[in-house]
Amino acid sequence: MNATADELAGVVELFGGLTRAELERALSEAAYRADGQSVDEDALETAIEEALAAFALVRYDGSEADAPLLVAGPTAFPTVPNHAEDVPHILDVEPRRLDREALGETAHDRFATAVDRALTNDDADRLETLLDVSYDLEAWAPLDLAAERDDLSEALE
Repeated sequence: MNATADELAGVVELFGGLTRAELERALSEAAYRADGQSVDEDALETAIEEALAAFALVRYDGSEADAPLLVAGPTAFPTVPNHAEDVPHILDVEPRRLDREALGETAHDRFATAVDRALTNDDADRLETLLDVSYDLEAWAPLDLAAERDDLSEALE
């Protein structure tokens, strides 16, 4: 099973957030129910890293879980993959409620790091993407990214 960023976001959104191990278990259950297959761990790791880079997933450390949670991010259009609808009944994971303000700060820190990296690398494509992401982030969490947006716009001129 190769999940898209939106499908990863759809699965984690079923629970409010999942650890990396819980997400893998959830996807394994869905893959097995779909066609008896398993999840390719390398492909999953790549998909998670790409989803994090695109802000379709956000890593959140401020939870009661033993490990950071992956949560649906501001650029995701969460979609539950086929055969994953019953995963909440299969996994023994209680739905999680997240502190949106703390989650927003975590996303802001990640965003600021991404902006700094794109500015340092003079990566115009990434700068444009991050400019778009800034609006999504502000709609998703109580953030003001005007300063970062100004930096991005200036670098793109």
